[in-house]
Amino acid sequence: MTDTLLATRGAGSMLIEAGYALAGVPLHVEYVDYTQPGPGLDHLRALNPLGQVPTLQRANGTVMTESAAILLQLAEAHPHAGLAPALGDSQRADFLRWLFFLVSAVYPTFTYGDEPQRWVLDEISARQLRRSTDQRRAEAWQQLERSLDPAPWLLGERFSLLDVYIGVMTRWRPRRAWFAERCPKLYAVALGVDARPELAEVWRRNFD
Repeated sequence: MTDTLLATRGAGSMLIEAGYALAGVPLHVEYVDYTQPGPGLDHLRALNPLGQVPTLQRANGTVMTESAAILLQLAEAHPHAGLAPALGDSQRADFLRWLFFLVSAVYPTFTYGDEPQRWVLDEISARQLRRSTDQRRAEAWQQLERSLDPAPWLLGERFSLLDVYIGVMTRWRPRRAWFAERCPKLYAVALGVDARPELAEVWRRNFD
């Protein structure tokens, strides 16, 4: 039996697809459009009442949500894959710091900015929310760019799940051209992640 991922093409569930591919762990993927009513959304909400992806139904019947939780569990269950520094490793603290920076400072700007009309009542407020989250995201990306000196990855010579987040999230607004101009170090990381042969099928499924 394998774990089943409820996913949406091009969305944050790509992080989980990529993590499993890098770990060499089988994963069954069911694509759902979480914006459209129907059986797919009903199934998603039965597992995750918030109706969000990624939602993982594990082979043992339990359910996991939240990308960082799923990926940390994956990394710890499959240490051979080298997806995260182990407990006691000198780079563990930096890894955790930037992982939670990405999921708490950057990721929510998409949650609230991509569909601002879900969170505010009028069009003016929706436009303001889109602008403010775009600005906040740019500031966060630039902080990460200044704080690290990737060569070639965010943890230096060591590839990790942090780089997977960069590879996926730089595909979203403001997209790669902005990173090439404003955050060239992160842009270089993203191109390195794109080129990982283990991830070719993940990109094909999500961007065919």
